[in-house]
Amino acid sequence: LVVCFDAKINFDDNAEFRQKEIFSQNDTSESDPLECEAAKYDLKYIGMDGNIACFVNGAGLAMATCDIIELHGGKPANFLDLGGGVQENQVYQAFKLLTADPKVEAILVNIFGGIVNCAIIAHGITKACRELKLKVPLVVRLEGTNVNEAKRILDESGLPITSASNLEDAAQKAVASMVPK
Repeated sequence: LVVCFDAKINFDDNAEFRQKEIFSQNDTSESDPLECEAAKYDLKYIGMDGNIACFVNGAGLAMATCDIIELHGGKPANFLDLGGGVQENQVYQAFKLLTADPKVEAILVNIFGGIVNCAIIAHGITKACRELKLKVPLVVRLEGTNVNEAKRILDESGLPITSASNLEDAAQKAVASMVPK
């Protein structure tokens, strides 16, 4: 009698500070390289099959963003969750990750800034656009803390950033920005 078993166990990232020995055994050899790179900057990244990158804060907002992109005829390329205590460098690193995916033909940023300061997001976006010489359409929807300052930063940047007033508007603009092949 031969019996074979296989298993995968995941540990909550929030337990890492208490479970250093367990986390030191993490084998990333079979993980997506972009997911591993994202984790270095405290970002959550899940690759998908589409061509519109989703850059959001919060898993629920990420799922809603992916769904509404599909509702309007697009396909999400990923699910990138910025989380809550974001810094400008994380925004920059997120854009590096998104633009590293050759399938990405547009980026939709959808941030609801409850804990997140939208001005920090805006500074990170403008820095990333300039330094990475962003070549794909960028649609940005920001709402929440410091949103007026953030919108001013984006408007005065001189960069080709399309602003959206709400999530539906953002999804429609992201899908429309795609160049038909």
